[in-house]
Amino acid sequence: MNDSRATSDLIIFDCDGVLVDSEVLSCQCLSDVLAGFGIALSPEQALELFLGRSTKAIEQHYRDLGQDVPEIFLPRLKSRVLETFAASLEPIPGVAAVLSDLKGPFCVASSSDLDRISLSLDVTGLAPHFGDRLYSAQMVRHGKPAPDLFLHAAEQMQADPSRTVVIEDSVSGVKAAKAAGMTVWGFVGGSHYRGRDGHAILSGAGADRVFARMTDFWEA
Repeated sequence: MNDSRATSDLIIFDCDGVLVDSEVLSCQCLSDVLAGFGIALSPEQALELFLGRSTKAIEQHYRDLGQDVPEIFLPRLKSRVLETFAASLEPIPGVAAVLSDLKGPFCVASSSDLDRISLSLDVTGLAPHFGDRLYSAQMVRHGKPAPDLFLHAAEQMQADPSRTVVIEDSVSGVKAAKAAGMTVWGFVGGSHYRGRDGHAILSGAGADRVFARMTDFWEA
């Protein structure tokens, strides 16, 4: 049994790919919007490059390639994602039961902006579990894989990083949590891991354990 209920002060959940099954939807949105600006990026490439990263990281990627995206890019991407999520987003199976069972403090820390996090939780019925305990990469200088976001969340929740457990689905998120001195559980139950060896990917990034079903949340 890998039960951290007795040893952790805080559990931090990533949002996309952990609470909500959003990564395939958001990568398709990114591919479609970039295509409108003449930039070719398949959903599969988007997944490999930007899983767990902020929109700032997307802009920086193309800036480093000498290919600036227009100012309208981010508003257009945001609009497309919010519209798509409102119509099609689903929660990760079993996550509501996990949240209902938690006795100690928990929160969300996500690379997404706050209105996207809020919409995701509202659409999937998970918002009441979290209240205002939502932390975004907008709140810190450096997004994942830097530790800033997770350290900020722990500080706001008055938790010791060394006694904090993070649930993450991305390499950048796992690295960020490990850099923050936290325990990391990799989750590979999102649809974006179909056909990919998520266990190897997240274990290789440093995850302390990897699981694929929320029903196994407390199992070794």
